[in-house]
Amino acid sequence: MTRTVTSPRFGLLHLLSANTDPEGYFRRRARESEPFAMTFPGLGEVLFTATPEGVREILTAPSSSYSAPTPNPIEPLVGAGSLILLSGERHRKERALLMPSFHGERMRAYASVMCDAAMDEMQNWSPGSEIAVRAAAQSITLRIIVRAVFGIEDRERSAEFTSAITELMQSFIAPLGFVPLLRRSIGGWGPWARFVRLRDRFDDILRQEISDRRRSGAAGHDDILSLLLSATYEDGSGLTDDDLLDQLRTLLVAGHETTATSLAWALYYVHREPGIRERLLVELDGVTSPTELAKLPYLSAVCQETLRMHPTVSIVLRRLNQALTIRGVARSAGDVVGIAVPALHFDPTVWSAPERFDPDRFLVRKPTPFEYTPFGGGHRRCVGAAFANYELAVVLGTIIRTADLELPDSERRRKPPRAVPHGIAALPHREIVLRNRAWLESP
Repeated sequence: MTRTVTSPRFGLLHLLSANTDPEGYFRRRARESEPFAMTFPGLGEVLFTATPEGVREILTAPSSSYSAPTPNPIEPLVGAGSLILLSGERHRKERALLMPSFHGERMRAYASVMCDAAMDEMQNWSPGSEIAVRAAAQSITLRIIVRAVFGIEDRERSAEFTSAITELMQSFIAPLGFVPLLRRSIGGWGPWARFVRLRDRFDDILRQEISDRRRSGAAGHDDILSLLLSATYEDGSGLTDDDLLDQLRTLLVAGHETTATSLAWALYYVHREPGIRERLLVELDGVTSPTELAKLPYLSAVCQETLRMHPTVSIVLRRLNQALTIRGVARSAGDVVGIAVPALHFDPTVWSAPERFDPDRFLVRKPTPFEYTPFGGGHRRCVGAAFANYELAVVLGTIIRTADLELPDSERRRKPPRAVPHGIAALPHREIVLRNRAWLESP
């Protein structure tokens, strides 16, 4: 027997709450009801689950039974041809083309790039200085993604890319994603007009880089753009410039902001919770190679626990191509279903004391892919998940073993910051400041 679940009244207030405090909102709704529904502009009513049973029902359904939901809040930012938004055969083909760039030896080859980016940023952290963690984390991950995607070593050229990406991300305020009616220019003015101008500028830079690389050839380059230019589909054809543009924009935008956010949260908890930093220093002692950092069990557990507390994505959405029942609630073809990831990661039947930052839980038990989904799941799981995990471990380990950082007592006594949407991630709502007491190693 199926049940009926409907969206709450005063839907605009719920949308506002989900937009200003997504983690708190979804955890609260999951405590009240499982599953639960809410209405999104353009998508209609979305049925959410936050239990492993419900997640299993969604992620084990045949891939043909659902597609990417459209319209999508991040479509203006990444483009309609982004892998995130593709479905069916085209999604399968593009994913197969992109996947090799983010796994295995190709991924591990970037370890020194990741370590060097962290060391370069730490040159600015003189003993006694205060570090704005969000800004520092974004600076590090921007350096990494620009180097990984384009192989750019020249500082001036790299600065042009990082400036364009930063301005674009700052212009994409959350309401532009969730409220399509706001995507209007008023005589060339307003938030939407500014965003479009900066997006066009960014696209011009990307198109020029694609054109230059096609002329010079990809041979001898080990960056992701060169790999994509050389890659071919099963029929021997390659990516068009428009396809490349959308995938590059996605990689540059998603590939730096999500990891920067995770790094900021990790640095906060490592220096807030007693004993964690000390255990990391013991584990890091004697490790000299950047490639070894991602193999350290406690460092990996700290990264995993950070992503449990603050997952890379708050919601995972699917539009049904055929009827499906989720937790006893029937949904028809065309309906949208979703996973409320922050609530799933706080399910008390899975996680003891879920509000506590406790890396040891990942040393005791490996969660199932239906209990832990920081990068989504199924055949639509983030293609860069392994790269992001690797980068987080390498950069965090490099910082911890190099700088003797501390969280000021005034910040330690405050409640942890809440996560607020920013671009496609959720940043701490206030800047986190750490103080560099001294160098443990010379940066």
